[in-house]
Amino acid sequence: MKKIIISTLLAAVLFSPIMAGASEKVDKVLITLTSTEQQTRGMAMVLGNMMQAQGASVSVLLCDSAGDMALKGHQSEPLKPKNVTPEQLMQKLISGGAKVEVCALYLPNKGVGMEALLDGIGAAKPPVMAAALIDTDTRVFNF
Repeated sequence: MKKIIISTLLAAVLFSPIMAGASEKVDKVLITLTSTEQQTRGMAMVLGNMMQAQGASVSVLLCDSAGDMALKGHQSEPLKPKNVTPEQLMQKLISGGAKVEVCALYLPNKGVGMEALLDGIGAAKPPVMAAALIDTDTRVFNF
């Protein structure tokens, strides 16, 4: 009997923050995307669009090779079942008001300037991005 009570109390203590958080509405979302995998990139954009459709303000930080999605002329293969590319899904996010930026290291290490980026995409400023990452009102998702 004591083991059951202790286990129940332990579960209540461990899982109560999760359960409390599940009922709270998230208003701000920051997606950091570094994956080289097309399906991961696509799913990050699909979920970003879904969160935006549910009323969240979405920001996206593209780092490393995921920054290539922000370049003019870059187009990956369409993904099934909708036959859309991660870049097309990203453009939909932008048209819905999302802020999309490449990380501060991307452009200088790619050897290109701001003119290489698609319209509506900027370069992140580390102090601003750091503040967004630690903002308690923002939920951060890493892909």
